[in-house]
Amino acid sequence: MRSIAYLCPGQGAQHVGMGADLCAEFEPARRTFQEADEALGFGLSRLCREGPEDDLTLTENTQPALLATSVAIARVLEAEAGLAPAIAAGHSLGEWSAWVIVGALDFAEAVRAVRRRGQLMQAAVPPGIGAMSAVLGSDLETVRELCGVASDADEIVVPANLNGGGQIVVAGHATAVTRLEEAAAEHGLRTSRLKVSAPFHSPLMAPAAEGLAPVLEALAITTPKASVVTNVEAVPLADPGRIAALLGQQITAPVRWEECARTVAAHASFAVEVGPGRVLGGLMRRIDRGFACKPTGSADGVRKLLEEVSP
Repeated sequence: MRSIAYLCPGQGAQHVGMGADLCAEFEPARRTFQEADEALGFGLSRLCREGPEDDLTLTENTQPALLATSVAIARVLEAEAGLAPAIAAGHSLGEWSAWVIVGALDFAEAVRAVRRRGQLMQAAVPPGIGAMSAVLGSDLETVRELCGVASDADEIVVPANLNGGGQIVVAGHATAVTRLEEAAAEHGLRTSRLKVSAPFHSPLMAPAAEGLAPVLEALAITTPKASVVTNVEAVPLADPGRIAALLGQQITAPVRWEECARTVAAHASFAVEVGPGRVLGGLMRRIDRGFACKPTGSADGVRKLLEEVSP
């Protein structure tokens, strides 16, 4: 069988109804969401299935919801066809999903941890103070220069998501982000303000990293069954002793997604987007058009993949 990479999406991929058809058709998915409900003490599965959308998009709910959906899909693929990743990666929150899927983190413990992660990230910066914006059609050096122009001693903006395919997301103080957008326009570059509640993956998230430190220290981490390409270093990691530290650094460090995607493509025959939506598949097409990334965010997508890999 060809080697498979699992790619797990982060915030922005969520939608009301995610996981519902998977739970209706596959018992491992139902059990996964039930386990998440029990771990959190409330109906996360119902929130995913029925919304309301405003509640689902709260960071403290989005993060465990995406984790549960990705793990549910991975468990279905394993139960139905014995599939497991040769290597994995996740975009931001998705890295937690990847570590659970490869067996380094306990699912119930991770669900509780990422809910706390979401609460801390939301609380780190008061509403309206921070912002994020995508700069389109540029390179990292230019974006760094624009960040320097837009930042001052009191307000900063920095590269946050290095997504590849000419897309670099910046994050920081809202006023500095606005200055960067204006400077980008003067250079003939398009920008698109993101609908997010905080400047993720920037130094402004330092209070969240500090608050999450005891949670990370308490995690029971075991040797993974496969390596995960981390956001911070963009290289495969299988050392359980370094996982917690890198998950902590990830909160304030940029997501080096283009490098992660290229590393994954060098270690696998094709990828599966293990989670809702097709965001990572779209990024992969822009980064490496010859490397296939197959969606599994719905029961139909899972069935198609199972048909393709069945002998």
